[in-house]
Amino acid sequence: MARVFAAILFVLCVAAIAISAAGVRYFRTPLNLPTVPFDFTVEKGRSLKAVAQKLTDAGLLAEPYSLWLLGRLTDEASKIQAGRYRLVSAISPMELLQKMVDGDVLKVGVTFVEGVTFREMRAALEQNPDIRVTLKGLSANEILRKLAAPETHPEGLFFPDTYQFSPGTSDLDILRASYQAMRKKLNEAWQDRAQGLPYQSPYEALIMASIVEKETGRADERPQIAGVFVNRLRMPMRLQTDPTVIYGMGEKFDGNIRRRDLMTDTPYNTYTRDGLPPTPIAMPGLASIKAALNPAATDKLYFVATGNGDGSHVFSRTLDEHNRAVAKYQLGR
Repeated sequence: MARVFAAILFVLCVAAIAISAAGVRYFRTPLNLPTVPFDFTVEKGRSLKAVAQKLTDAGLLAEPYSLWLLGRLTDEASKIQAGRYRLVSAISPMELLQKMVDGDVLKVGVTFVEGVTFREMRAALEQNPDIRVTLKGLSANEILRKLAAPETHPEGLFFPDTYQFSPGTSDLDILRASYQAMRKKLNEAWQDRAQGLPYQSPYEALIMASIVEKETGRADERPQIAGVFVNRLRMPMRLQTDPTVIYGMGEKFDGNIRRRDLMTDTPYNTYTRDGLPPTPIAMPGLASIKAALNPAATDKLYFVATGNGDGSHVFSRTLDEHNRAVAKYQLGR
């Protein structure tokens, strides 16, 4: 009898080892993807059993029980995280479970380019299919209140960058990240500013940075442009910068700026009003912020585009020099 019991026990042990080995092989054997890439979503609060059934219905798994069992055996079943996942190559059940436990979700991005306006920024958010739109129809002031922002005008308050997020992230969350990034970058740059600048606050420096951003796309010229405008503020002399006039024209701007536009007064017309405009006119990048807070030491008061196609400018100290440069580079005389 003892021999029979021992034989049965041996067979059971061998069977258990075989089953265990088969299980390990299964858990480590790559799954064939129904499509490449293969996307699936784990909804918040969804159990591993429900997810496994969903993946079986989608053709990734042959049956749902093995993945659920793996989660129970590893004590990871309750640790999977919600989000959209993307598989781009064969993956084993063990790797699949770990991916969901780690929350290795699909990331997409939206890019805000230096020099764009808040209106253009909102349009980019609304047009992105991966962003959950919650702010459409709200005024700028309502959006700022949702951000708990103390400012009353949104222009220039957001930092241009590429923001990675999970599909379904709200437009408010992305704006919040951009707003906080700008506050951080601006405050850091303010701490490293040159002495004696004609700004009363970081916000005034942000206004100047937005003007510099719109005046030139050349990194090497930004400190010089800022130096010219700082010199004008110190004199005092009106800034007389076209981008502020264009911003003040709003939708009336048709791509051309005329002499009558320079003479038409708006809060942003720096030909008719002294000092800085009331708000930024665009989203400045970090280079323009640093230039505004550390402008080049220069005696120049004027500049004009060369028209060479490289975005460069000629800088002048006197009005006579400037007029000659205008005649040469703009009028071809």
